[in-house]
Amino acid sequence: MAKQNEQFTEMNRKSMDAALKLAQMSFDNAQRMMALQSDLAKEIFQSGMANAKAQASASDPQALMQLRTQYAQTVAQRMMATAQQMNAVSESAKNEFTRLVQEQMASGSPDMTAAMQNLMKGMPNGGQGQNMMEAFQQAMSQGKAAMEQFTQASADVVKKATTAAKKPAAKAKRR
Repeated sequence: MAKQNEQFTEMNRKSMDAALKLAQMSFDNAQRMMALQSDLAKEIFQSGMANAKAQASASDPQALMQLRTQYAQTVAQRMMATAQQMNAVSESAKNEFTRLVQEQMASGSPDMTAAMQNLMKGMPNGGQGQNMMEAFQQAMSQGKAAMEQFTQASADVVKKATTAAKKPAAKAKRR
């Protein structure tokens, strides 16, 4: 019984370590996203102020329109660049999350199975232990399959978002 308690304690420790890694990763990625947004806001504000001064000194309506057009294009390009950087951060986070979950599933599944087998050995016979073990193994397999589907769906969403983000950037470059 003491050995089973040690196994469950060790599995809980590994799960807690994984949760802490995930929390730290989430915090780091949130900081990166906020820094990108903050930098973009500062840059747009500064260029907006410079553009307003330039517009105030414009000598004719055509020069004024040209300044406005250039400013709009510059802001749009900068926003697209930031969106692409944010997408890269998101993609990196998704990959790290997937790697972390896969590691947890790969190492946790055999540990959990071994612990459950030991637990079942201690139960009175009558076929119940074997049935419970089969149900547990089936649940672990289904959990792993669900995680693989989640990973694939996340990859598809990121791919579609990247494609969608590149379309306006391509149109802006053609202008």
